[in-house]
Amino acid sequence: MNIITKSIDPGNGREMIVETGKLAKQADGSVVVKCGGTMILATVVSSQEAKDGVDFLPLTVDYKEKFASAGKIPGGYLKREGRPSDDEVLIMRLVDRALRPLFPDDYHADTQVMMQMISWDGVNMPDSMVGFAASAAIAVSDIPFNGPMSEVRVGRVDGKWVINPSYEEFEKSDVDVMIAGTADNIVMLEGEMAEISEEEMVEVIKFAHDSIKKQCQFQLDFASGVEKAQTKREYNHETHDDAIKQKIWSAVYDKCQAVARMGSEKDERAQAFREIYQEYVDSLDEETLEKESPFIQVYFNKAKKEAVRRVMLDERLRLDGRKFDEIRQIWSEVDYLPSAHGSSVFTRGETQSLTTLTLGGKLDEQMVDNATETRYDKFMLHYNFPPFSTGEARPIRGVSRREIGHGNLAFRALKGMLPTGEDNPYTIRLVSEILESNGSSSMATVCAGCLALMDGGIQIKRPVSGIAMGLVTDDKGNYAILSDILGDEDHLGDMDFKVTGTTEGITACQMDIKIDGLNYDILTEALLQAKAGRAHILNEMLKTIDAPRAEMKPNAPRIVSFLVPNDTIGAIIGPGGKIIQEIQKETGATITIEEISTGEGSVQILADNAESMDAAIKRVKDIAFPPTVEEGEIYEGKVKSIQSYGCFVEILPGTDGLIHISELAWERLDKVDDICKEGDILKFKVIGRDPKTKKWKLSRKVLLPKPERKEAEKEG
Repeated sequence: MNIITKSIDPGNGREMIVETGKLAKQADGSVVVKCGGTMILATVVSSQEAKDGVDFLPLTVDYKEKFASAGKIPGGYLKREGRPSDDEVLIMRLVDRALRPLFPDDYHADTQVMMQMISWDGVNMPDSMVGFAASAAIAVSDIPFNGPMSEVRVGRVDGKWVINPSYEEFEKSDVDVMIAGTADNIVMLEGEMAEISEEEMVEVIKFAHDSIKKQCQFQLDFASGVEKAQTKREYNHETHDDAIKQKIWSAVYDKCQAVARMGSEKDERAQAFREIYQEYVDSLDEETLEKESPFIQVYFNKAKKEAVRRVMLDERLRLDGRKFDEIRQIWSEVDYLPSAHGSSVFTRGETQSLTTLTLGGKLDEQMVDNATETRYDKFMLHYNFPPFSTGEARPIRGVSRREIGHGNLAFRALKGMLPTGEDNPYTIRLVSEILESNGSSSMATVCAGCLALMDGGIQIKRPVSGIAMGLVTDDKGNYAILSDILGDEDHLGDMDFKVTGTTEGITACQMDIKIDGLNYDILTEALLQAKAGRAHILNEMLKTIDAPRAEMKPNAPRIVSFLVPNDTIGAIIGPGGKIIQEIQKETGATITIEEISTGEGSVQILADNAESMDAAIKRVKDIAFPPTVEEGEIYEGKVKSIQSYGCFVEILPGTDGLIHISELAWERLDKVDDICKEGDILKFKVIGRDPKTKKWKLSRKVLLPKPERKEAEKEG
């Protein structure tokens, strides 16, 4: 084995060790990256040839956290790792978005990058290492790649930026941003922030890039010692014909520019482009069509892209006729669904989200059990993108990675504005249904989610809005920054930069860049233009509802939480849960209780009406804080058991007493059953205490009218 090992300090004082030549040697490239006791195995395999008819890069990026790496056995029936968790999918997406633009445009072979966490120390965060590991695996292979790249996490602890913070540092950080790039460019960014400024956002990127440059040079030096990496494989996945390209370009370019100047809506514009394409196809005879058919779609798309971009750059016109900083028309509505706990419709141009708010209690929290942690999430945001939203008909194969990613961005945008602790006892679920889509549906989800929260009476700190920004550039330094981009502008442009925030600052962002060279002056300008756009969108939202409702909807559940002494938890639950189940059954409330760090029991009661809530609170508090039984006082309680000599009745929760058969009624009774049965409620008076058993003695008859004595019959 030719094992090569080198180490690097990424900028946080903790050494990362990179090794190749020991594991997974049949892969085209393989490395193990180790930091402390956390280890990532990254591999890459790419087919030698592209499949027929494939004109794109079929790249698959997978990531798995092995439970054995943390000394855990997976839960569930099968006891093995199953489908990727949402957390794993989000990590896959981050790496995919960083790698994909760096492969050559004409490389179309099936390529799979796999990362596995094979050891975890609880100190070093694995997702800070996987992008670096994936790129290093490609660097030591013979696969063509315009990298290397690296990916780092930036946090801010005590006012200082930190590269790849440890778990302990991460808990103290008010910023969590993942940034990927090459030695020359930033290619991807995603994160959440505690309302930071635009200037601080640029600082984050610059700080990350310093570490990324160092890690990219390290990969070049490391790969220089690997023989296989010295010669990249030759390939020919595209066939071109310059004469046909020029012919198609001449036939369609001016017509595409004319469509770009129309200022039309999505369907009208798409139809116009289709007609141009079909007109060219129809103009060809059968022999020419057969010759040109492999090239027509490719060259038409390139001509269309260039035509649209030149109209933007030279004539300062957008596809739908807007100015570069102009936001599409917005309308919104709240309280649209009468049965939801909160709802909203947010429409911006041809993008629409219908979002619902549902409130629940402790039992509705989402349990997340993965290799590195087990946690309970009180806030969930789910994003659904059905095919009809873009006028398509296609099968639905479960939740896509894209839906998970877009939902997570909106989740991060809003979660920092939710009330915490005792101010928010609820489990909150937002669901965004995208009903129409023409660009930036994740930002529509942010806006609709914020409106639904306010409609439902959730006292958020400040309202949040979001906007998607675009960029078009050329090699002469000309550029156009686009606010509130369309789907076509995203596809044809050079940048997709989503920014969310409040009046106080940025709460989340996501950026993908398709060009070389990030100009920080242009980035700053884009952020400031985004700030103005966010403010406009927020003002439109506040016309619909300007603050959270003071009260929740009548159909929303109510929650009351309070603390009880630790030594009463068992009594509240009862043997096998008997007592708490009985209280829930009789009151209709849902009760949860758990021991907290202070050593007390935290009780949460969820009920749909005041009567149910009051009854449950009284039952629990009577057990946790039992009142004293007073001799001579009158009580009402349930018959717990029937004996031949009397019945035992509950005076107070946990305290019983005996009503002797002679104390049930003034008349003589043969059986206790003549008066009551188990479960009946009786009214009685405490008349004393048995000196031997210490049981309370009770009487029912003293509360009943005493019958008049019959006059004895006189003899004879």
